[in-house]
Amino acid sequence: MPRPHRRNRSDISLGLGLGINDTDLHGSSGVSREYTRASSRVMAPVEPGEIFRGAIRSGRKSAIFSAAPTACAGGFFCRTDGDMKMSRQNSHHHTIPSGLALALLFLACDGSAPPLPSIGEPATNADPLSWARSFAMNRVLDYRVWSGARSGYVALVARNGHLVYARTTGDADLASKVPMALDTRFHLASMTKPVTAVAAMILVEEGHLSLDDPIEKFIPSFADMRVVTGRDDAGGWRTGPLANPIRIRHLLTFRSGIGGYAESDDPLDQLWRSPDIEAAGLGSLADRVGLVSKLPLYEEPGTKWRYGWSLDVLARVIEVAAGEKYDAFLRRRVLEPLGMDSTDFPDDVPAHLSLATMYTHDESGSLVHDPQFDDYYGHGWSPGGGGLVSTAPDYMRLALMLAGGGLLEGVRILEPETVAEMTRLHVKSGVLEEMGIEGLGWGLGFCVVADDQKTMMPATNGDFWWSGRFGTQFWISPTHRTVVVVMQQTERGPYSDLPFAPSIVQALATP
Repeated sequence: MPRPHRRNRSDISLGLGLGINDTDLHGSSGVSREYTRASSRVMAPVEPGEIFRGAIRSGRKSAIFSAAPTACAGGFFCRTDGDMKMSRQNSHHHTIPSGLALALLFLACDGSAPPLPSIGEPATNADPLSWARSFAMNRVLDYRVWSGARSGYVALVARNGHLVYARTTGDADLASKVPMALDTRFHLASMTKPVTAVAAMILVEEGHLSLDDPIEKFIPSFADMRVVTGRDDAGGWRTGPLANPIRIRHLLTFRSGIGGYAESDDPLDQLWRSPDIEAAGLGSLADRVGLVSKLPLYEEPGTKWRYGWSLDVLARVIEVAAGEKYDAFLRRRVLEPLGMDSTDFPDDVPAHLSLATMYTHDESGSLVHDPQFDDYYGHGWSPGGGGLVSTAPDYMRLALMLAGGGLLEGVRILEPETVAEMTRLHVKSGVLEEMGIEGLGWGLGFCVVADDQKTMMPATNGDFWWSGRFGTQFWISPTHRTVVVVMQQTERGPYSDLPFAPSIVQALATP
């Protein structure tokens, strides 16, 4: 999940007033690799906030989404009130009735449909998307590319274990006009965390780890950790010994007291950022995690959900428990068995393989290359909290394994009971609330929807998901047997607009 940027708030109301159910206009969907700027010229006068104003209807309910840039990370929504204020220059409002918006969408129809990738169960078990839903998804993604908000997307939807929708649009590299493709690789950033959680739970099943093991059993330096016991008016703090050790379950649920992601002027936040274990030149995973053990915990383990370096520490625990390097264990026990042949850490990805260029926005709202993130995680180590590169089809394989109770195409990675334990609510509240988001909890390695009446995500209780700093997102709905993976590559800066497209695709994909 990306960390929030501090910037002035501007509000956005989004929706798509279609109200079309999957019983209408059933048809097939496919992959379009066309460059959409030319083919979508008819949409030029229409702002996305006007096309998508109103309600996203998924058959069971209507949800209206609002978001503020300070409170949105990855592809999820947080609620505020107000109308859309575009960060790009010269943006205007022209209210368009939903019927006219739909007509404009139809006029923009284009694209070819090569065969879908072969992932999951036979197509006869699939619940196909309606033509209208897949068409609307295409238009959402195509408009974002045409408008210059994003360089391109790869999006996949599966139902009942089989892929029913795939879309590639725009460019992986704008300068060379290399198009987005199903084999384009993306920096996953925090979408590495669910992969690390799967690796850890394999060791739990085999008895090499227990959720209640103290991590000092594997990393002795954590036995001497201290915790902040009080603060003074000057921003200083007092520390004391831990009343309880950090346990494996605390790492998986982000209730370890470990920080590292807060970007504020608070002295304690700055202390946690000072080692910057993600920076280049700090050595191995063991070296970097050793730096974490010297810092004071924010609070007692088990007290509060706090996003930070917990999964990087867990990766080091995996190394010790498995007796091999984390990246080697990950390949042998997760990536290779699942057929995730395009997923690895950047050091191990051949140079000739396509990797999407990282972009951000300049003051004019235009996309510009952001070279500081080309080698964000450095070399010589394998971070468990971020660092993998992958493709949308590869990550769909991981997601379908989780959606299938640990099984994909006859290969069992985890037992159904283990997946059920990972996806239940271990943390029932407090997740992302400091960012203005309600209704979310946490399982073992990813976010779980706790109250679908409070969250502004188009979601159902029990859905689980996560996103990455650079614009990747996955979402699984056990209730609706639907899986969505959307990938793009943009670092949200102070001039970037909102990453709303993945959640609109998610809403349209839901039966």
